[in-house]
Amino acid sequence: MTERILIVTGDAAESLEVLYPYQRLLEEGYEVHIAAPTRKRLRFVVHDTEPGHDTYTEKPGYTWPADLAFCEVEPSRYAAVVIPGGRAPEYLRNDPELRKIVKSFFDADKPVAQICHGPLLTAAVGALDGRRVTSYPALEPDMQSAGATYRDVPTVVDGPLVSARGWPDHPVWMREFLAVLRGAA
Repeated sequence: MTERILIVTGDAAESLEVLYPYQRLLEEGYEVHIAAPTRKRLRFVVHDTEPGHDTYTEKPGYTWPADLAFCEVEPSRYAAVVIPGGRAPEYLRNDPELRKIVKSFFDADKPVAQICHGPLLTAAVGALDGRRVTSYPALEPDMQSAGATYRDVPTVVDGPLVSARGWPDHPVWMREFLAVLRGAA
């Protein structure tokens, strides 16, 4: 039976941070499902840095259908979860169904991949206390407030948790996450 991987996201997720792991995991032979607050066509965004801007800029990105609503997810059916960044994690962390889903992966010690602003969600379930992580650099104080040791490096592996700063770090992030997945199989 093919192992399933869950991607949890919503509107305003960073396009590359959803679609790169989605396609990379499919390429490896995993069955990948995207879950969101409701089954609908999600609207992603593109974040980039531009000269003269103090922070990233945001433009409309791709649209993509959600396979499942959070209330339809049975976490025990999945080997791992991926938490993309963008603006989505900021509002998704308030969703009680999603918090239960994410917490269940940590409780079961299953692999979790998070990137950019994704750690806002894992912080909201209390899963970062005592862990080493990276994230979008502006989240360093949030990560420290959640009890994590922050490192400004492309990818950090802490047991089954694999984190990355943002989409420029995709190759090393997915390489490390796939190693964790293979080790957990």
